[in-house]
Amino acid sequence: MEPIRTTRQGAVRGRLVTDDVAAFLGIPFAAPPFGEARFRAPAPAASWDGVRDALSYGASVPRAPYPPPFDTLIPDDGPQGEDCLNLNVWTPHPGPGGGGLPVMVWIHGGAFANGSGSASGYDGSTFARDGVVYVSINYRLGSDGFLRLPDRPDNRGLLDQIAALEWVRDNIEAFGGDPGQVTVFGESAGAMSIGALLSMPRTRGLFRRAILQSGAAHHFLRPASAELITARLAEKLGIEARAEDFAAVPLDELLPAQADLRREIGARPDPALWGEAALNMMPFEPVLDELPLPAPDCGVEILAGSNREEYRLFLVPTERIDVLPQSRLRAAATAYGLDPDKALPVYAERRPDAVPGELFDALTTDWFYRIPAIRIAESVPGSYLYEFARRSPAHGGRLGACHASELAFVFDRLDDPEYAPILGERPEQPLADAMHGAWVAFAKTGDPGWAAYDREARTTKVFDVAPTVENDLRGEERALWEGVR
Repeated sequence: MEPIRTTRQGAVRGRLVTDDVAAFLGIPFAAPPFGEARFRAPAPAASWDGVRDALSYGASVPRAPYPPPFDTLIPDDGPQGEDCLNLNVWTPHPGPGGGGLPVMVWIHGGAFANGSGSASGYDGSTFARDGVVYVSINYRLGSDGFLRLPDRPDNRGLLDQIAALEWVRDNIEAFGGDPGQVTVFGESAGAMSIGALLSMPRTRGLFRRAILQSGAAHHFLRPASAELITARLAEKLGIEARAEDFAAVPLDELLPAQADLRREIGARPDPALWGEAALNMMPFEPVLDELPLPAPDCGVEILAGSNREEYRLFLVPTERIDVLPQSRLRAAATAYGLDPDKALPVYAERRPDAVPGELFDALTTDWFYRIPAIRIAESVPGSYLYEFARRSPAHGGRLGACHASELAFVFDRLDDPEYAPILGERPEQPLADAMHGAWVAFAKTGDPGWAAYDREARTTKVFDVAPTVENDLRGEERALWEGVR
């Protein structure tokens, strides 16, 4: 018998994934953000009569594809369309009569320009199997989500995320969930989004816990930088930098043009042209006045971390890792605020045979991902810190513990073909058991199973083939960033 649940907009019919798990897919949490609603805050979804089928994924947000070779490493396919602000729920079936289950809400990554909550790798069956109500969401990307525009609200993509969390607050009890036990978790841009959400008063009470994977609070654009991005995109399109002019551009012109911006930044990463985006090469990011580190009394329990060799995802498949010159390495250290003559020998000491591209990975991984995770953990007492260190055998073993390589283990989906290009052969199920189990334990209790982080011990859980716990992991490298990032 197909399960039916009643939301505030109307009843939805889901499907049984297994005897113990039900899925409800493509449920709208906000109105389509096009037409008169273009570039505006999300509006409530319309109600419906009868029972609405929630048997298949809804449309995802219109976007340009990843460029090669990332289009094969990070699949980003599936139907796209205007009615894209929808979410998916997996829940234990039949579930407890009175509800009360912990809830996990997933915010996908994709550099604020790609990704979808309906990717097969984000299927929530394993979380529901383990007693969690799991929700994945879509949010506006690129110019629709994050372009700064006169007379329009900033951060429309974040406002979509908030609207989805408000839907969870208002409706998740119908699916067996406890709205007071919500954990929001995300990776890359999804984690960076959470870093911003933690500082926004409107999110107070919408989630109790947060897991930030490979992203934290340090990636955003100040208004002046965001206005440089807007002006350049308008120039490329030959229009005025106004919402109505952008809305008049067909998507098959707008989406490739905004994708081109990242290539332009990479070719000429001049802060005078791009502001903060010159360093991380993301033209679309949250627009904020200052670094949004959460307050110590933010009321949210936090688990944060990164992968040991994040930037190898961007260096190995492109073969840049073997040709990157020493001058580029030194320039990066300088741009990140370090003295290359002092910092680079510290990185080289642990990696005596490393070529400049490998040192660039270590340096940039710290600047982009690891140090921001540490700063989040330092900001909120009682936070937990982790590092994912399992080295993938893909690309001749050189891909390493790269960006996104932890996802299959977090979701316990080692057999999902979407993860195969990064995972490589024979991924270790015990590691998935450990990492997925820690995430579920944190969502249920606030304790993932190791000591909390503090500035003295700096305890870090290392998820490798043989997981360990270490204190002040690579402390000499961490110390380089004190007062810098």
